[in-house]
Amino acid sequence: MAGSVNKVILVGNLGKDPEVRHTQDGRPIVNLSVATSENWKDKQTGERKERTEWHRVVIFNENLAKVAEQYLKKGAKVYLEGQLQTRKYTDKDGVEKYSTEVVLQQYRGELTMLDARGGGGDSGFANGGDSFGQSSPMDRPRSGSARPQQNFARDLDDEVPF
Repeated sequence: MAGSVNKVILVGNLGKDPEVRHTQDGRPIVNLSVATSENWKDKQTGERKERTEWHRVVIFNENLAKVAEQYLKKGAKVYLEGQLQTRKYTDKDGVEKYSTEVVLQQYRGELTMLDARGGGGDSGFANGGDSFGQSSPMDRPRSGSARPQQNFARDLDDEVPF
């Protein structure tokens, strides 16, 4: 294999409100805590079981950071695409530690809010809201249009004329 891939896709819920910090030059950095859960039925006892994994997510992309800061709240359901990165740091006792995080870089990464408007503690918009281009233009209602929203793709013929 000539190359490698470092890509993480998560669909989960925020465990707490986003934590926003700013660099010295004013750029936002957002930290998220995202929970993903797995459910199954225990074959021996028949009871339902659940396992929750917690993921640290760091957003360096300014546009996505603004969306996270404005619209995301604890409990919001999100779709994230990023990369795994491990960093080394020294704690207050002088012990070196490692932390692995899902990182949405300045020019890479994706954040989509999956809750309907008002869901997840007023978490913001679903696909199709003002989520900085995370929806198709055909899915958004036209401003000033009184007629119901129509999906342009459904109006196309299945037959190709050539």
